[in-house]
Amino acid sequence: MSQRELVVLGTASQVPTRHRNHNGYLLRWDGEGLLFDPGEGTQRQMLQAGVTATGITRIAVSHFHGDHCLGLPGVVQRINLDRVPHPVDAYYPASGQVFFDRLRHASVYHATADLRERPIAGPGPLEAPGAPFELSAVRLSHPVESFGYRLTEPDGVRLRPERLRELGLRGPLVGQLQRDGRVEVDGRTVLLAEVAETRPGQRFAFVMDTRLCDGVAELAEGADLLAIEATFLEADAALAEEHGHLTAAQAARVAAEAGVRRLVLTHFSQRYPDLQAHRAEAEKHFGGEVVIAEDLARIPVPPRR
Repeated sequence: MSQRELVVLGTASQVPTRHRNHNGYLLRWDGEGLLFDPGEGTQRQMLQAGVTATGITRIAVSHFHGDHCLGLPGVVQRINLDRVPHPVDAYYPASGQVFFDRLRHASVYHATADLRERPIAGPGPLEAPGAPFELSAVRLSHPVESFGYRLTEPDGVRLRPERLRELGLRGPLVGQLQRDGRVEVDGRTVLLAEVAETRPGQRFAFVMDTRLCDGVAELAEGADLLAIEATFLEADAALAEEHGHLTAAQAARVAAEAGVRRLVLTHFSQRYPDLQAHRAEAEKHFGGEVVIAEDLARIPVPPRR
């Protein structure tokens, strides 16, 4: 059975706290593992969460502020130490190539893994060999260049059992219909469209470190699961705007307008030891499920519509 969930490795912005590690999010999507923004301490948080370096197939860095990338050296070296047998694609803003180089080669280690660098020069689809989904980057608004990420599963086809029975289709005939798009039954041609319906693909969006901009809405549109920063509360909206961040209310309004199904708020400022106000603020604007991310939590992608 396939598994799709977000494993939260850290939820703190800027500096960690007693209860919040720096950022880190592992999206498990069937056989894929996408590690987003590995902040300081990510390798140890992976151990605590029960996930391994072998489970990582892609790494995606939104930008090169330390709380989003200082865990990269440990993760890269662990991938090599464990001799991860598959290639690992690394996505990051091309403008930060010098920082990626420093992080990748922060200390001496024996390179055994195939880490494929995929710098992002601008928004649009990203090369994701072998992935059962489309991965794209969208530009955000932050003091340094920052990208959000969107994962989109293509729409599929679901056969309708009642229609198969009505038309006397079973066994090898069903396989032929799926393969060829048509099949002959009792002298009649049955088309796949007569017994099938569209199965909407699922969508995940990752929105980190940004003030409100068109990119936030573009990433969130129709997402089944949206992981989004909510660094500040609305009372501190001026600070959010100044430093290039969102409030819980802003994130919730975007989610509501975009038709998001499950909203995950994260990246909290250390000024807020209690996050109940974030939940209350978000629930004023978003009628769906609001999740206040906690370190080591596992948040499932909602079932298909």
